[in-house]
Amino acid sequence: MAVRTNPTLSQRRLGVELRRMREQAGLGSSQLAKMLGISPGQMTQMETAKIGVSPERLRTVAAACSCANQPLIDALAEVASDRRKGWWEEYRGVLLTDFLEVAELEGRATRLAVSTTTYMPGLFQTNAYASAVFSRVVPPLPPQEIETRTAFRLKRQQLIRSGRTPLQAFIHEAALRIQFGGPRVLAEQLDALIEESERPGISVRIVPFAVETFPGAGENLTFAEGAVPELDTIQMDVSQGTLFFDSPADLAKHRVIFARLDSTALPEKGSREFIRSIMKEVKAANA
Repeated sequence: MAVRTNPTLSQRRLGVELRRMREQAGLGSSQLAKMLGISPGQMTQMETAKIGVSPERLRTVAAACSCANQPLIDALAEVASDRRKGWWEEYRGVLLTDFLEVAELEGRATRLAVSTTTYMPGLFQTNAYASAVFSRVVPPLPPQEIETRTAFRLKRQQLIRSGRTPLQAFIHEAALRIQFGGPRVLAEQLDALIEESERPGISVRIVPFAVETFPGAGENLTFAEGAVPELDTIQMDVSQGTLFFDSPADLAKHRVIFARLDSTALPEKGSREFIRSIMKEVKAANA
C-alpha cells in the first residue's frame, strides 16, 4: 500500500480515532498490531493516516479493542469508505493547506456554528469585504493571491446557500463595526449579512457591547458537528494560521461556550434590527 505524504483532515481524524480506541482499551500499539496480525510499523502508519484503513479493517480494530460504541464505529466506517474528492482539491498546490482543510471541515459537517469577534464570518463575506481582509495581511500578498483567496472564500459560501448544512452564527458587535475596505464596503457587507440571515437554515445572532461579559474565547471559532458527537471538531483562526481541536475535553469546553453564546446573544429578529441600525450609522457618518 502506497504511503501518503499529505493525508487529508478527515484521514488524519480517522487515524486519531483509531488511536483513541486503542488507548481506551488499554492496549499498546505493538499489542494491537500482534492481535491484528500486522507489524507495529503498519499500526503506527494507520494511526498517523500514512496508509488507508478499509471499513472491514476498522471494524476488526474496533472488535479487538472491545469498542461497543456502534454509532461511532459505523460513522468511522463511513469515513473509511469515502473516496470522494471535494471541490477544494482543485486548489491543492495553489492555496495553503489551511484553506483546503477549512473547506473540507465545512463540507463534511452535518451542522455548523461560528463565533467571530473581529470580522464577518467567511461564509457571509462579500467579494469586496473578503478582498479587503486579505489585503491587510503583513507582508502584503500579491494581487493574484488575494484574488485566488477571495474566489475560494466565495465558493465556500455555496455550501450554506444550498441549505444542505444548517449554520448558526454568533457575531460580536465589534465585527460589525471594524471597517475592512472602508465605510462603503462595510455598509454593503452589513446589507448582505441581513439578506443572508433571512435564508432558510441560517441563523445570525449578534452579541452587543452591552453584554456584561463576553461568554467565550476571543478567537474566531467554528464548531463543526460530525455524524456523531465524538466526531465533532473545533476550528480556530489564529495569526499563524488555522488550528483544529477534537479532544473530548476541548469539545466539552466549546459546547459550553456556544451554549452561553446562545443564551446571551440577541434573538434573530432583534439581531437584524441591530445590524440595520449600525448600517444606518455607517451610511449617515459617510454621507
